[in-house]
Amino acid sequence: MALLEIRNIVRRFGDFTAVDGVSMDIEAGEFFTLLGPSGCGKTTLLRMIAGFDSPQSGEMLLDGKDLASIAPEKRPIHTVFQSYALFPHMTVAENIAFPLRMRKLGKGEIGERVRQSLEDVRLTDRGGRYPGELSGGQRQRVALARALVNRPRLLLLDEPLAALDMKLREQMQLELINLQKEVGITFIYVTHDQTEALALSHRIAVMNGGKVEQLDEPSKIYDSPKNRFVADFIGTCNLIDAEVSVAGEEKMVLQIRGLGEVAARNPGATGGAKGILALRPEKVRIAAQLAPEDDENHFKGRVHDFLYMGDVTVYIVEVGDGVHVEALLPNSAAGRPRILAVGDPVEIAWRYDAGTFLDG
Repeated sequence: MALLEIRNIVRRFGDFTAVDGVSMDIEAGEFFTLLGPSGCGKTTLLRMIAGFDSPQSGEMLLDGKDLASIAPEKRPIHTVFQSYALFPHMTVAENIAFPLRMRKLGKGEIGERVRQSLEDVRLTDRGGRYPGELSGGQRQRVALARALVNRPRLLLLDEPLAALDMKLREQMQLELINLQKEVGITFIYVTHDQTEALALSHRIAVMNGGKVEQLDEPSKIYDSPKNRFVADFIGTCNLIDAEVSVAGEEKMVLQIRGLGEVAARNPGATGGAKGILALRPEKVRIAAQLAPEDDENHFKGRVHDFLYMGDVTVYIVEVGDGVHVEALLPNSAAGRPRILAVGDPVEIAWRYDAGTFLDG
């Protein structure tokens, strides 16, 4: 039995349906992420799990017990918000101890739990400081320690790293991964940041318009998106209109206007189906000249535009008649690598199974 079972949850605000028949199971010890754009329903779903909001229909079961009958303060669930919500007039230790004092635990037990929580987040030397004396990352760790001090069954995190700069956010991502492993508590994490979701999660539910578009492991969502929305929302992806010309058991031939025939893996489509070829830029080889390899699509074109990113250069290559394909070229060669210029003739290639045909 899953730790948290969500069954056909619906939440409407007037004529707007924020969560539309969502169902999912979340396992004990899992780092589970709700990912999607603003307004997709992820925060509303998190609030219903916490008890801050109630569904119009459906049910949520924690350890087999219906959460509807349990008040928010009685649920073995804690929430960490983006704003940290720390008391500025209390020290770090006092902030962490606050929920324990509300439960009227003994002074000795409170002291031991606070000490352990400070160890968990590696702030043992900051217990006497005030939140205003800490960095953003340290304040975030205090908020985590306070949420974890009661050892909840579920820890809900609502965009907790959104206010941090990029380097600090990356450091905190590693902190969260290690902390979740150490404490073994189930994390349900809300974010609109695809890279963050891919880096942190055991599984991801990609949400859009109040529904779950795809729920799977990060690598499967990235490599095998189920539809156009997931392919476009997760990372960067070439989305090229295509029609199935020949549908084999494993391989298919697509007809792409302005490009001709392109081989792709067959996810179960039939001849004549119209949709898109989804192709990740890092799967595309690019060079001034390329030796063709077996099972590859191979085309000649010209650099239409490029974007130098430091570790890689992103190239937009025009191939065929007006078709643009994005490709990545790592800047890892010794010395200063030559950047291909706009207008340079190039060749691109990718294996047939690097691209996926998606209906619609």
